[in-house]
Amino acid sequence: MYASPAVTHGSPQKLGAHWDGKGTNFALFSANGEKVELCLSDETGQHETARITLPARTGDIHHGYIEELQPGQLYGYRVHGPYEPHNGHRFNPHKLLLDPYAQEFGGAFKWDDSHYGYIVGHPDGDLSFDSRDNARYMIKAKVPLPDVPSNAAAPHTPWKDTIIYEAHVRGLTMDNPAVPEKIRGTFEGVADDAIINHLKELGVTAIELMPVQAFFNDRFQEEHGRRNYWGYNTLGFFAPEPRYGGMGQFRAMAEKFHKAGIEVLLDVVYNHTFEGNHLGPTLSFRGIDNASYYRLQHDKRYYIDETGCGNTVNTDHPGVRRMIVDSLRHWAQAVDGFRFDLMTTLGRRANGYDKGHPIFGAIRRDPVLSTKKMVAEPWDLGPGGYRLGEFPAEYHEWNDVFRDEVRGFWHGRENHIGKLAYALTGSRNHFNRKAPGVSASINAVAMHDGFPLNDVVSYNEKHNEANGEDNRDGNNNNVSYNHGVEGPAANPAIKNLRERQKRNMIATLFLAQGTPLLLAGDEFGNTQGGNNNAYCQDNKTGWTNFADMTPEGRALMEFTRKVIALRRQYPVLNPPAPLDGKTKDADGITDITWYIPAGEEKRIEHWNDPQARALGVLFNGAARNLGAPGNNRLFVIFNAHTQAVPFSLPKLPGIKGWERILDTVSPDAGHAAFYGERLYSAEGKSLAVFRPIIV
Repeated sequence: MYASPAVTHGSPQKLGAHWDGKGTNFALFSANGEKVELCLSDETGQHETARITLPARTGDIHHGYIEELQPGQLYGYRVHGPYEPHNGHRFNPHKLLLDPYAQEFGGAFKWDDSHYGYIVGHPDGDLSFDSRDNARYMIKAKVPLPDVPSNAAAPHTPWKDTIIYEAHVRGLTMDNPAVPEKIRGTFEGVADDAIINHLKELGVTAIELMPVQAFFNDRFQEEHGRRNYWGYNTLGFFAPEPRYGGMGQFRAMAEKFHKAGIEVLLDVVYNHTFEGNHLGPTLSFRGIDNASYYRLQHDKRYYIDETGCGNTVNTDHPGVRRMIVDSLRHWAQAVDGFRFDLMTTLGRRANGYDKGHPIFGAIRRDPVLSTKKMVAEPWDLGPGGYRLGEFPAEYHEWNDVFRDEVRGFWHGRENHIGKLAYALTGSRNHFNRKAPGVSASINAVAMHDGFPLNDVVSYNEKHNEANGEDNRDGNNNNVSYNHGVEGPAANPAIKNLRERQKRNMIATLFLAQGTPLLLAGDEFGNTQGGNNNAYCQDNKTGWTNFADMTPEGRALMEFTRKVIALRRQYPVLNPPAPLDGKTKDADGITDITWYIPAGEEKRIEHWNDPQARALGVLFNGAARNLGAPGNNRLFVIFNAHTQAVPFSLPKLPGIKGWERILDTVSPDAGHAAFYGERLYSAEGKSLAVFRPIIV
């Protein structure tokens, strides 16, 4: 169709393929490439119809304009240059390459040895050169239509009021009978009324979606009947994952969430790519400009790997930073923020992590991105990779300290009273320099990576045999406890205790300062059968199993709704600034006060008691002018002992007693008032919340 198209120099200003109503401009970054060929394909992606050398180069941008070329046209690139692995160059024009800026795909990807730049099985390994053409097996980019602005206003929920629900597009709907079967596993399915109503009833304000940017199945997984389910192995940073739907479906999903008052956050993976290490395939970045896109070792044949995935994206290069910022801005037209996977990697330089890295400045200065919610996963696998609390002020951060300390406390571990108090106050020593204040800590008791909450109270060990890696994968330190039986239990006492422990941890999550994050399914006790690394389990193990909800699950869901509503009712639980234990109200009572069971304020020797497992805390909003009388104070008892502990409820001016409004032992029990001596028997492994009875 385009055997002899009219070609002019076009423009280097916008990378990717852009249709202007008359023709399409193509522009590709390659600092070390010597020549770029644009290859057009028919609608099947199987037959090349034209091969055109981009006629112009401006700096590191190769570009050209094709008259009358319409949206929907399939294309790829071949980039010429040296094949010198020891110098970091892996150009091979026999390999058709995916445009890094591709917004849509056409055709299909099929694994084949021709995708590798070297001859697979050759004695010289990746130093050999493969001259086979991979085009027939390679997915193609598709010229997109221009972006369409969203018509729905974003909710702009303040951080202090934000409640995040982490979910997987496919997993959230595949086993949900309330979602029409034909749309399960897609963007349309996630935006179905059944999902939106569920989130609104819970009290969720933002859904955080695990990766939706395009990814492929790893060859090993595919050959062994598994899939890249989670998607933390991106190849297309501008395109939605095809199995979920196209960009139109994605935008429609985001608009529907916005109309419901729910924000959309995306989990994005810019720290590495799908191409893997020096023995990986040549599908895009490696063949376009390997030495620019990736961080290389002194012997540039090999990649620096601080992600555990074979390569590390080189954010020191301005062309690579531009791609990341352009990608974020592309998605930001529809969504409200981003969670950055292994964000320490993005801030790495030759000498290690740099809080002042140019990538952070580029995002901060962007007029669109600077208005979005930004969340960092504050670690990677490289030297000095754990950086909790060390990201620029505008970033909130996933807090694994909170997760582990809350789990450890409720499982009865020694020396955890102080750790629980630290978690309840937003881990402020880590975040006290952060501009967002108390909300900077993203608190969770379970995340996608690890056990879901049900398995935290049901398994001592991981059970990842189904992943095909001899149970070597996944974290060995789960801070979990099975309460006497590994896995499902028939003993009613064990089952009841596990349910109570789930309630204890969910209540702790929503009573703590910080921004709570709830893992999809934890609200009703979803299980992964002890698998703590379900990255390749596109089945009931990895899905959120709404269809398997039990009566206990429905009760837990109602409890979760109740405790979220409690958080929203009492402003002292999500204060704009951290409670410091120093600010006092008119009666001289501090904004937060800690108590031992005898009713005394805790002293240093109490904090240092390794056997202490019971704690009382008074949240006093009156000291911060938070809430009206009657909803500005709460007293909470945490008892991780196995036995009941008598607690003396605080005696405060103007208060004649306390009303229990939440109890994890009897979550359906009505409110109960306590007067006089105000002694309360806190059952073993329980949490109770009280509000004052005003004189």
